[in-house]
Amino acid sequence: MMIMLSAMYENGGNTTHRMLDGHPDLYVYPFESQVGTALVSDFLSSYVPIRYRWPEFPLDGKPEKDYDLFWDEELLTYLRVPARSKFKDCGLQMDENERRAEFAKYLKDKPRTRRHIVEAFFHSTFAAWKNVKRTGQKHWVGYNPVQVLDVARFFADFPDGHMLHVVRHPFAGYADTKKRPFPISLERYAWTWNACQLWALTAQPMYPGHMHIMRFEDMVADPQKTLTPILEAMGMKWNDACRQPTFNGEPMKSVYPWGTIRTATTAAHNATKDELSDNEKDRLTALTKVMYQQVYGRDARSA
Repeated sequence: MMIMLSAMYENGGNTTHRMLDGHPDLYVYPFESQVGTALVSDFLSSYVPIRYRWPEFPLDGKPEKDYDLFWDEELLTYLRVPARSKFKDCGLQMDENERRAEFAKYLKDKPRTRRHIVEAFFHSTFAAWKNVKRTGQKHWVGYNPVQVLDVARFFADFPDGHMLHVVRHPFAGYADTKKRPFPISLERYAWTWNACQLWALTAQPMYPGHMHIMRFEDMVADPQKTLTPILEAMGMKWNDACRQPTFNGEPMKSVYPWGTIRTATTAAHNATKDELSDNEKDRLTALTKVMYQQVYGRDARSA
């Protein structure tokens, strides 16, 4: 089964990814999956980065070429120039040539479909990951920011799959976004945040039992209470390994550099919200009012 996580930038997608990492039924991708390819071209192409889109492939392509189409910047940087990777100390052991061979092997004799090519991407990663902690894993978990904008494409390929979209208060999300080397404007942030929530809320009744929406604040306050019903909807049980962020099953002292969130606690979240000025809070409240009320049932300023 394929499970994709989605979240607006700095809305807790990486943290949720790490919270699920230790679950014995899940093969959790080590970094952002970034499955987009340069062949994606539509009305959203100028709105969000290609790497965060659902991929497209040529009809007459070959597995050796398909492998190189995936953006996959975080893992490829780690494999090819580890000294330049922000994850250089994570300890992951993988030979890219083996991964490439596993990719082609998986696709041999299979019909050429986007589903099979995406499956090969995840299969080859875990087949070549030498020191991954293997338990009883059954399902792949990927994370691509704003993946919800391609929710229809995802479910067209994986009608049996699940998408979990994570929402975080826009004050905290924007405050963390401002810490990036090249942050987007407050207005651009607000409108993209709105679009993500609109897509998720629209998709939820269209894909009942498979499209899930989770508030980041709920997860950090009580991981078991929040994640248990989602896991059960996916056919799994709660596991205590999901109480804290981990990488390859090992507890993490800080979620960073897997996103700008460092500490996944309510206190840290509230402190991040308060990093904004009153003017920034007022502008975000006005711009996100409609979608915020749909997700949280109140005004952003009252939360």
